[in-house]
Amino acid sequence: MNASSIDIVDILEAESSLGLTFAENLFVGREPTKPDVCVTVFDYAGMPPQLNLTDQGYEYPSVNMRVRARDYQTGSALCEQIKTALHGRANETWNSTYYSVIYCISGPALLDWDENSRARFTINFNIQRR
Repeated sequence: MNASSIDIVDILEAESSLGLTFAENLFVGREPTKPDVCVTVFDYAGMPPQLNLTDQGYEYPSVNMRVRARDYQTGSALCEQIKTALHGRANETWNSTYYSVIYCISGPALLDWDENSRARFTINFNIQRR
C-alpha cells in the first residue's frame, strides 16, 4: 500500500480542472522554491488503524496540503477547488487501495507569507482506506 500522499497526488493530478501535474506544480513531502504556484502534499498523523488490522482492516491516515500562490485570492481559490475535488470522495480504488471516504477536516486557512511574499495556505483531510 502506498503512502496516502502518493495516492492523493494521483487523484489531484487526475482532476484535470485543477491543472496540477506531478513534479511541475504538484509535489510530495517537500515544497520546492519554484514554481510560485504549487501544491505540496504531506502525510500527517491520523487515527489509529482498525485494532484487528488484517488485509481487510481499515487505516485512518490524514494528509496535509500546503498551497502556495503569488497572491491571496489565487491561493484561496485553488484551495477551494481542491476541497471540492476531494471532500466527500468515496468508494474509489487508487493504486490498488480502496478509499471508502476522504473528507476535509480543516482549512483552507492562510498559513503565512513566505520570504518571497507568496501566500501559503493549509488544508487537511482525513481518509478511511483499506
